[in-house]
Amino acid sequence: MAAATLLALLMLAVLCTTARAQQRLDVHEALSAVGDTARFPEDAQTQRVPLPDEWSRSRPGTRGPVWYRVAFDARGVEASGELFALYVERACSTLEVQLNGQRVHVGGRLVEPYTRHCQHPQLVALPSALMRPGVNTVDVKVVGEPLAAVASRQRAGGLSAMQLGLYAELAPLHARRHLLSVTLPQTTSAMLVLVGMFMLLIGGLRRAHSHLAYFGAFAIGWGVVGARLWWTDLPLSGHAADVLLVSFMPLVVLAGVLFVLRYAGGAQGRWVDTALYVQCVVVPPTLLLAGPERLHPVASGWYALFVAETAAAIGWHLWTLWHRRRERFGPMAVLLLGALALVGLEFVAQQRALADRWQLLSHALLPAAIVAMGLYLMREHGRALHAAEADRQTLEARVREAAAQIERNYAQLAELRVEQVTQQERKRIAADLHDDLGAKLLTIVHTSDNDRISALAREALEEMRLSVRGLTGKPVRLLDALGDWRAEVVSRLAQTGIEADWSTAVEDGDHTLSARVYVQTTRILREAVNNIIKHSGASHCAVRVAVDGGQFELTIQDNGCGIPLELDGRLDRGHGMASMKHRAKQMQGQCLVESGPGYGTVIRLTLPLATAAAAA
Repeated sequence: MAAATLLALLMLAVLCTTARAQQRLDVHEALSAVGDTARFPEDAQTQRVPLPDEWSRSRPGTRGPVWYRVAFDARGVEASGELFALYVERACSTLEVQLNGQRVHVGGRLVEPYTRHCQHPQLVALPSALMRPGVNTVDVKVVGEPLAAVASRQRAGGLSAMQLGLYAELAPLHARRHLLSVTLPQTTSAMLVLVGMFMLLIGGLRRAHSHLAYFGAFAIGWGVVGARLWWTDLPLSGHAADVLLVSFMPLVVLAGVLFVLRYAGGAQGRWVDTALYVQCVVVPPTLLLAGPERLHPVASGWYALFVAETAAAIGWHLWTLWHRRRERFGPMAVLLLGALALVGLEFVAQQRALADRWQLLSHALLPAAIVAMGLYLMREHGRALHAAEADRQTLEARVREAAAQIERNYAQLAELRVEQVTQQERKRIAADLHDDLGAKLLTIVHTSDNDRISALAREALEEMRLSVRGLTGKPVRLLDALGDWRAEVVSRLAQTGIEADWSTAVEDGDHTLSARVYVQTTRILREAVNNIIKHSGASHCAVRVAVDGGQFELTIQDNGCGIPLELDGRLDRGHGMASMKHRAKQMQGQCLVESGPGYGTVIRLTLPLATAAAAA
């Protein structure tokens, strides 16, 4: 009788809310009864409960099933000709819907292991064929777990407010809620797993990037944790699934905390790593020892500790960045503090201390923050690789330069060593020539009764002395060389009756000639004088010496008969011309001969002074 009275009052309340043929009805109250029956337990004790109904508040310790009955007036529904529907935003763990005692919808398994549809909104079509012209009843059977038997208050038994109305009007509401509660978590879980696998691969390749491997493990772990929001049919009981989930959380926390610590750099005690690994081992036994009756308080304690550990790691990370790597403090502070705020929001939402919209916010934004962190790390890693590649190229260039410099130095040392050995050998040969051959030639000059032999010995002695001077390697001042050459040329020409005109235009007396250049130039000059004496028939010879623009120029001109016609075009084949040109070429200079029958001969020798001074 009491049940009938309550039902009548409830129907009156519902009818009073509709002033016309109802199109949409928000249901915030229902008649409730506990009983594991096929129909609404008419004979059971009923009570009028507000919706949403949290079992932890209205009936602590109840395992269900719990029935809810709502009555509504269907007048006007048949006239509209449209499909009517019931929208349930949240029923934990799952539900069955009956219209006027006939089953029209089953959300999943109603026996252990229950289908976990706590996050899934459900839109149930109410067939017009089952509706009555007047008052109709909708019975909702909900199965679930008491608060003490679940790890999170989000999975405790209960039923949200419901809505009755046209299917076309309720479908967009259901689609929007399904997008936020199911589709978005599915998408973010997949993104987290993909990002995590990529980061795990990068971090696993090099020990220096271990923080990326820890971040990858954390992202994958959180993606698996997020699967609880849409993975409804587990082959495990509710208690076993919660124990498994909470036991998995220490691994996720371990990966996240070690990522934060490793990424900050600096020294961390190994005791932190040890404590985190020990925590992973300790959590499962504590949950099993707590049993189904005390799972919630034990799990809540562990969750609070996980949040505290995460906050401590983030605080230490930011403190380290501020003191050591301040340029990275800004973006990391935004990302980490934002993630920490969302973790705290998720923890508070698990305790059902916030409205559902805050719970949806944490479910959507926390994975997004992790993905943003992954993208930031990828960008930093890309920049680091680019910088490393640039440094590698710079280092390779420097190594090549150093290797080239070493090779040049080695070549110079080798040349210097060869030069030293050569110089020593030259000095030895020069000493042997001077002491042995020179002494013998000098003896021939002074003791021979034959004038020709004495003259040849004297010429050989002079040539030997010139060769010895070249072997000794001592440089000669240009002015001294010019004095020697003038004395020799004027003397030799005078002995044969040829007038010599020597002209020197050298203002700078600091020029020097190497011993070799001095010797080679002396021999060219002697060959030219020999040709004048033997072949030209000249009576006059002019010698001009000048230094112009770093060039040493020597010109020898006679007024003789010139080169015969039969040697025209082949001046380097006679009169020692080939040897003169060859010697000039060895000194990186040139020797030009100009002649014509009856016009005399001009020999022009040009040498670069820089080369002349440096040549060996």
